[in-house]
Amino acid sequence: MSPGAAGPATAPELVLPPLPDGIDWSIEIAEARSGRPLAVHRAQAQHRTASIGKVFLLIEACTRIADGRLDPDAPLDVPQEHAVGDSGLLRWLRAPITVGDACLLVAAVSDNLATNALIHLCGLEAVRAVAPRLGLAQTSLWDYIRSAREPGMPWTASFGTAAELGRTMRLLAAGLAVSREVSDMVLGYLAADVDTSLVAGGLNLDALDHVEADDGIVLRHKTGYISILRADVGLAQGPAAAVSYAVLAEWDEAGGDRRIAAEDGMRAIGRAIRAHIRPGP
Repeated sequence: MSPGAAGPATAPELVLPPLPDGIDWSIEIAEARSGRPLAVHRAQAQHRTASIGKVFLLIEACTRIADGRLDPDAPLDVPQEHAVGDSGLLRWLRAPITVGDACLLVAAVSDNLATNALIHLCGLEAVRAVAPRLGLAQTSLWDYIRSAREPGMPWTASFGTAAELGRTMRLLAAGLAVSREVSDMVLGYLAADVDTSLVAGGLNLDALDHVEADDGIVLRHKTGYISILRADVGLAQGPAAAVSYAVLAEWDEAGGDRRIAAEDGMRAIGRAIRAHIRPGP
């Protein structure tokens, strides 16, 4: 079975655990193949989505690799005007990297510097156009990653809804995010994601080695973090079923730091997904 294949059409709905208070949750969990909702909570609400929008950058970069406009083995220029810190490894590396290396760094460690270099290479407007071409109206990667957002800059790097992000993952699974070749390339990069601290934490996988099935579960996902938000979107396939999921948790910083509650809640959702796709011990 591919990562997008679903289990029996008669699979029961998935019961969400109690959601911690003080957090604005937006959730969609659905059958990966049919899109039949299994658990939904305010899935149409639009949120900041932090690094989740990098999925659309990967789609654009992989589209250009597939049609020959980009060579994955070509060296990648990292413009100084787009230098940024925080997540990633590129700022610590000594040797130049290739376009393909940058895609891997974006998927595996959400590398901000590699992200900005790829946006610069592809063009911001081209990256912004990816989500509308997929039929999404409230979801996009909208700007470079920035160390600070000054007046006049876009309000956030990326935004979206759980419903549209779940649909994005199902398009990838079905080979409909541009093409089967592009979709598989993006999913191949996402297989390297080492961040299993959120929803994926409840699946109990090896964080550093889950490209192949781990304990009967195959995972392809992307996470996002900012100070007031945690987000995780993905495809999870087990022996009994396969699901797409999108879980966004945002809070008002004036009400206090909710990140521990949000992360605990997301891992509880992951445990519910595990029980659904891989029943038993």
